[in-house]
Amino acid sequence: MPKIHPNPATSFAPVARRDARVLILGSMPGIASLDAQQYYAHPRNAFWAIVGDITGVAATEPYPRRLQGLKHAGIALWDVLHTCVRPGSLDAAIVEASIVANDFAHFFARHTLLTHVFFNGAKAAQSFRRYVQPTLPDDIAQRLRFAQLPSTSPANASSSIARKRQHWQAVAQALAQG
Repeated sequence: MPKIHPNPATSFAPVARRDARVLILGSMPGIASLDAQQYYAHPRNAFWAIVGDITGVAATEPYPRRLQGLKHAGIALWDVLHTCVRPGSLDAAIVEASIVANDFAHFFARHTLLTHVFFNGAKAAQSFRRYVQPTLPDDIAQRLRFAQLPSTSPANASSSIARKRQHWQAVAQALAQG
């Protein structure tokens, strides 16, 4: 039986500097992350190893150093959902009627140098399209490029780490564009 975190689950504050150019969005932190109060804390989640290739900060570095590496590289990190009810950690278990999205209009208005938004998996992309995109002012939606990447979650076993790394190079390419 899956461990049930106190409901509703609430996401973390964004990790971002005002000069961020790329935003990576997950759906909602899983139980290991909520318990640790750290993004992507599950030991088998490949996020920090893959992003470490881009930032130059190893996945074994302390969490504050990894966050600093993200910000220094121009990467912001957040989740699409602010709160939701979800037994366990799987995105498929999120109760759609319970979803409340984060305030992206405010976030994008404060982070005007953002050019790219990358979704860590299908649920993040689908939730953003459904709950956020229709609420964005046209000027914000038009200045951003959106792309879905393979989920770094261990639940996404159909994609190898090597294949995930290959797709995630799109983040490095977006940063290189200036």
